[in-house]
Amino acid sequence: MWARGWAPVAGGSGPRRGYCSEVKAEDELRLRYLEEENRGADLKERVKMNPSEVGPFVSRIRTVINEIANLPVPTIAAIDGLALGGGLELALACDIRVAASSAKMGLVETKLAIIPGGGGTQRLPRAIGASLAKELIFSARVLDGHEAKAVGLISHVLEQNQEGDAAYRKALDLAREFLPQGPVAMRVAKLAINQGMEVDLVTGLAIEEACYAQTISTKDRLEGLLAFKEKRSPRYKGE
Repeated sequence: MWARGWAPVAGGSGPRRGYCSEVKAEDELRLRYLEEENRGADLKERVKMNPSEVGPFVSRIRTVINEIANLPVPTIAAIDGLALGGGLELALACDIRVAASSAKMGLVETKLAIIPGGGGTQRLPRAIGASLAKELIFSARVLDGHEAKAVGLISHVLEQNQEGDAAYRKALDLAREFLPQGPVAMRVAKLAINQGMEVDLVTGLAIEEACYAQTISTKDRLEGLLAFKEKRSPRYKGE
């Protein structure tokens, strides 16, 4: 699984792009982009496995996908081709998903008499609701970009371009919006949202309060307030 890491370029605000096979965040990393062109597991490989090998194999896949889900920086999955089975599970572990209209997505494991094993039975219902997730998993249905957008599986759908990288370009636009923001604020905002979604509202508000507290003493917060003050229109001064 290859990931592209985006961080500000020294002396500028544009992103630099590099490839790595490690999903864990580097110290300077500000955002992860996952270029999703994944048909899922290699079935020719799987058919040769002994039953005793299948469990550990799927467990390793689940571990990698969980590491992506737990990265402390925003992650974007750009789906320009196929994301079937494990490919979609990988995309579901990301914070944001964008896809070309011609992309194909689905959890198709029931066609093989198995179930999603990389988090799909848990993350798909959280993304689109339990009833619809059951329908898609039970039927092994494959959706295109417009259908995925209609059910809330992705945030943006783009008409594919001649280069075949429409989703990537949209992901890059989103990354440019994210990169200038305070890195500590981005990390704790993601933490507050992720943890808050798993608990009741009262507990979630307590999580938000604890996360907010982590931003108060940061240099980023003070710089942000000063920058905001300098940009204020004269008619707002004195308020």
